[in-house]
Amino acid sequence: MQSIVSYPDRGVGGKSSYRGNCSPRLINDLIDQFSIQDISDYMCGSGTTEDVARQRGITSHCYDLNRGFDLLTMDIPERNQFIFWHPPYGDMVVYAGSQYSAEEIKEKYGIDALKSDLSHMKDWGRFVEAMNYCMIKQFASLEPGGRIAVLMGDMKRKGKLYSMLFDIVKPGTMENIVIKAQHNCWSDTRTYSGKFIPIVHEYLLICRKDEPLLVPLRMTVSTQSDIRDLKAPTWKDVLVSVLRTMNGPATLNDLYHAIEGHKKAENAKFWRGKVRQTLYVYPNVFSSDKCGAWKLAA
Repeated sequence: MQSIVSYPDRGVGGKSSYRGNCSPRLINDLIDQFSIQDISDYMCGSGTTEDVARQRGITSHCYDLNRGFDLLTMDIPERNQFIFWHPPYGDMVVYAGSQYSAEEIKEKYGIDALKSDLSHMKDWGRFVEAMNYCMIKQFASLEPGGRIAVLMGDMKRKGKLYSMLFDIVKPGTMENIVIKAQHNCWSDTRTYSGKFIPIVHEYLLICRKDEPLLVPLRMTVSTQSDIRDLKAPTWKDVLVSVLRTMNGPATLNDLYHAIEGHKKAENAKFWRGKVRQTLYVYPNVFSSDKCGAWKLAA
């Protein structure tokens, strides 16, 4: 197995008609790479992991909402050496009520699949929170030396990228990230215009559990900072940004007022002089009129 994999022929196992299904060849490669004799899959979908394990003569423990198992609320029965997890990619493909009947699941198992299905969580923040809960829950079921391999992807909406790889919590030792080429997707027949770059790959993240109690965690923290409070931007960048917020030319006092009280000013003793110096040093960026008001050069 290498860091880039591609399976134009998906192989035998699971149902190719089950949207978002995984290639059995990937499961086979993982079994060979890590000499797996026992594998678990707690969102097995159409049963690809189970089929491959049966073909290879190894033990599998496969569950899904469509089989009456809710990873969000139920205990994981096994202590694991290897878990394969292929969660929904946000609400890109909806499962409960689409790929299988939510009513039948409620009637048969008493589970509200529409509530527990991650693909019904349209808010990205809520989806990430649920995804990370499931990640830690599965990782906790690993024995020391065990691994979890997570197949996931990105999606785009209204010019913004939503990345599962960036936002998923990464427990234990990050061992590998494998790039998997996508084939035979519904979106392959679409044509895109403008600056849109189609996504034609997935990620396989492999994390290893080395300690029974101590768990290193890596996670994305989103924040918003004002450029006037950051250390790295230069005075030129700060002044350009400030002038872009002004409705017309700005006097020196206007600029002082816009910057005063922010860390950029607090960290420079003679910051007003620095403002004046910057305005004059870059005549190709800043220009002033006869009244001494400043604006961005054409």
